[in-house]
Amino acid sequence: MVGNWIHLCIDMQRMFAEDTPWHVPWMREVSPQIQELSGRHPENTIFTRFVTPTRPETTEGMWRVYYEKWRMMTREHLDPGLVDLIPSLKLLVPPAGIFDKMTYSPWVSGELHRMLLKKRIETVVLTGGETDVCVLATALGAIDLGYGVVVLKDAVCSGADDTHDASLELLGDRFSVQLRLTTTEEFLREL
Repeated sequence: MVGNWIHLCIDMQRMFAEDTPWHVPWMREVSPQIQELSGRHPENTIFTRFVTPTRPETTEGMWRVYYEKWRMMTREHLDPGLVDLIPSLKLLVPPAGIFDKMTYSPWVSGELHRMLLKKRIETVVLTGGETDVCVLATALGAIDLGYGVVVLKDAVCSGADDTHDASLELLGDRFSVQLRLTTTEEFLREL
């Protein structure tokens, strides 16, 4: 399933790694695997960043309600440096790329898909966080767009163990024709 591949590393940002309301403690545990893959293949890596709006009032629909709850995470209150990648990954840019998104899925605008089509990408390799939110949205969107998906199960994380485990089980069982779960070491050995 590998073929022409890209590594999409989802939202490995300071706002999730540091002491904020959105802190994901498991990020520290998956960082070495992500660093290994990204460091060996930075030219094949795109880091997504979840960029919050300036204020809830600049969003629509349920995103407005969401950011009214999480107002402290909007850019009018958040230290702008917290949107950045964690320092060890930021050092890889360039040649690694960055793709900013304002929703869980990076596919909504169509821009990322167009970029990958130009590169003739066949397989999307996923790492990062959170397994049960942005990684899940990215995986399902990639499947819908026809990509083969590889999720590195030792390189994804969540703030909630139960839904992390359930998401991996869902992806591995229900989408087994279009998606493969493996480890970072196994994937690197295949290249």
